[in-house]
Amino acid sequence: MREVEIIDDGIIENKILPIHGQKVIIDRDLAALYGVGTKVLNQAVKRNKKRFPDDFMFQLNKIETNILVTNCDRFKTLKHSSSLPYAFSEQGVAMLSTVLNSEKAILVNPVKYAAHPVGISRG
Repeated sequence: MREVEIIDDGIIENKILPIHGQKVIIDRDLAALYGVGTKVLNQAVKRNKKRFPDDFMFQLNKIETNILVTNCDRFKTLKHSSSLPYAFSEQGVAMLSTVLNSEKAILVNPVKYAAHPVGISRG
């Protein structure tokens, strides 16, 4: 029997961002947590688009991406990227583990969300 891998709460909490009034994790951070490339993660989502309604996942616009880059050093590579990142809610994170074809994604137990000080909102 496979053992479920539990990710430390501190690691998850550092990845959670409040965007659009939701607690979300950006695709790049999730890809790293699940042990896959960001491109692989996003391709799995596109193949299973019906499983990811707007309250599970949304794409940041250019302005939101710039704010993200300004406030979070780990996203500095997005500054000149032609692709905009996706943000996943807690439900989206749980759904990802069902569509990703990686051993780690199967074994990882999605952990509860917590607040983080950086926020982005539209409007």
